[in-house]
Amino acid sequence: MTDQRNAEDSSGRVDGASARRNQRPRYGMLSNTAFMMAQAWRGRKSALAICLGTALSAATISILNLFVAPTVLTTIEEHASLTSLFAVIGLFVAGLMLANAVSAYCDTNKLFSYVEVRTSLLRLINEKDARTSYPNTLDAAFNEAESKATDSCSNNQAPTEAIWTTYSTLLADVIAFAAYLMVLSGLNGWLIALVVATTIVSYVVGLRLNGWGYRHRDEEERYVNRLYYLYRTATSRDYAKDIRVFGLRRWLDDLWNGTMRLYRGFLARREGMYLWANVVDVALTLMRNGVAYAYLLWIALSQGMSASRFLLYFTAVTGFTTWVAGILEQCSTLHRQSLDLSTLREFLAWPEPFAFDGGEPLPCDTAKTYEIRFEHVSFRYRPDGPEVLHDINLTIHPGEKVAIVGLNGAGKTTLVKLASGFLDPTEGRVLLNGFDIRRYDRRDYYALFSAVFQEYSVLDVTVAQNVAQRIDGVDIERVRWCLDKAGLTQDVAALPKGLDTPLGRAVYEDGVELSGGQTQRLMLARALYKGAPILLLDEPTAALDPIAEDDIYRKYAAMTDGRTSLFISHRLASTRFCDRILLMKDGRIVEEGTHESLLASGGGYAKLFDVQRKYYRSGGDSGQTDMDHGTAAMEKEGAGDDVSRG
Repeated sequence: MTDQRNAEDSSGRVDGASARRNQRPRYGMLSNTAFMMAQAWRGRKSALAICLGTALSAATISILNLFVAPTVLTTIEEHASLTSLFAVIGLFVAGLMLANAVSAYCDTNKLFSYVEVRTSLLRLINEKDARTSYPNTLDAAFNEAESKATDSCSNNQAPTEAIWTTYSTLLADVIAFAAYLMVLSGLNGWLIALVVATTIVSYVVGLRLNGWGYRHRDEEERYVNRLYYLYRTATSRDYAKDIRVFGLRRWLDDLWNGTMRLYRGFLARREGMYLWANVVDVALTLMRNGVAYAYLLWIALSQGMSASRFLLYFTAVTGFTTWVAGILEQCSTLHRQSLDLSTLREFLAWPEPFAFDGGEPLPCDTAKTYEIRFEHVSFRYRPDGPEVLHDINLTIHPGEKVAIVGLNGAGKTTLVKLASGFLDPTEGRVLLNGFDIRRYDRRDYYALFSAVFQEYSVLDVTVAQNVAQRIDGVDIERVRWCLDKAGLTQDVAALPKGLDTPLGRAVYEDGVELSGGQTQRLMLARALYKGAPILLLDEPTAALDPIAEDDIYRKYAAMTDGRTSLFISHRLASTRFCDRILLMKDGRIVEEGTHESLLASGGGYAKLFDVQRKYYRSGGDSGQTDMDHGTAAMEKEGAGDDVSRG
């Protein structure tokens, strides 16, 4: 349907949210470090202790190794006693053993702590994804940000876990660097200045080159999303029959290989930039080492110094250049990881167009009546796209049963989404009992509705749990009543475990898969179980034959007395029981009235009904076939309207 196409088209829109993706990251390394520390403090505090313990033990080992040989050599040069020599060696050995023990303990236990922090971030991502405003789910930029945020938490090498290793390594390098710098402070100051200068140059160059991946992350995400979509399509049972019947394997392979070639080209460009960053770093490191070694040799030959002092300086210079290179490498790594963290935090901070916890509470009172009113409502899925609804003025009175009919693309589903609060109007207002629904906590507003939409979800749990939409506290008698009203009692009784039969085979090996018609009846039972004061049915019986559909609607006519109800249907005869029927065309309500009054007026509704009625034959499979032909003919009749709108 055009409504669905509009929704799908909106996934490619470029609006203010997606424009933000091309801006510089909102969060720097210090901000992201504070974020990770706070996340660990709230979740697994041991991650902080292990990170600090790993850094201190590694720095201690390096510093002890720096001083052990020169100190022992100094003791020998001073002709100290054998006891003193053994005491010095023993102290260093004890210190190294203790530091290595701490390092081994941290290394053994870091995985559990770091993983828990990473999974806590995954929970935040999942919560954001599950609780976000519905329009965000239609935004390509939001979905891309969600994909990138999930990638940053996907495995043990992902930035949200690997960053702890970067923190500990960088801290160890900085501590060791400071210690070695103190040792070398007795040398000429220009040597230290050279090290600082080359460090700054290397960091700036590395920062620029290593940031290439982040600046081109949108391109990477396009390739990754295409590959994931192709993988999901090629391996899903939903497409298995089509792939085999229409011979789509070669086509899917070509699409996969073409996308993979583009992705490999992108990766080659990205790694080439990273390689140049490493080349610059290596060149500067070689220059530092060469100058430092030449200076030490000159001092040793021209000014003379003890063997222990020369060994200390020589070891310090060697280690010092290593720490400089290590700090540069870890800073570059931390910068790349921080860019991924920035993307994650941008996703978590993605603005919500709807009011949730900050909105006005709206208690759900099943004894209360509710009126929904549209005031000059217009809507478009994209800021630059066509209007799907045009200046709608409509009042749905308390307890009224309203049917919405029309050709594909008339705007029926969009109208229901606006009424149920999944979308907000581009212009105008949707009012609940006279108040704009945007003032309320949107989750409280959702609680007012029971709904069956065209796209529904069946969870891999039992029949009873699917109806009740909960694991515990299921009212079995109410479940039975709802299934009976939906016409599923006999079907469920025939299942191996009755109400306790698991549905789907993704979790349970003995799971049962219902037919399309049975699934739609199950969804109707689920809507009944909730018992909300407003009922929405968006083509809920599309998989049923006309006779079964008529039976379901007659049951709903009796069951929904006193409840506000909105129905969408292509089969006009199924809406006879409604108090009012709205005929929509091109995003406008062009006719409204009862079934009889609309037929009597001889307008568009009567014309469409005649198109369907002449194909209709009551009873049996032939009735289904003829009715479907009638529906197809009705849609063909309006095909020109769809084309002109597209």
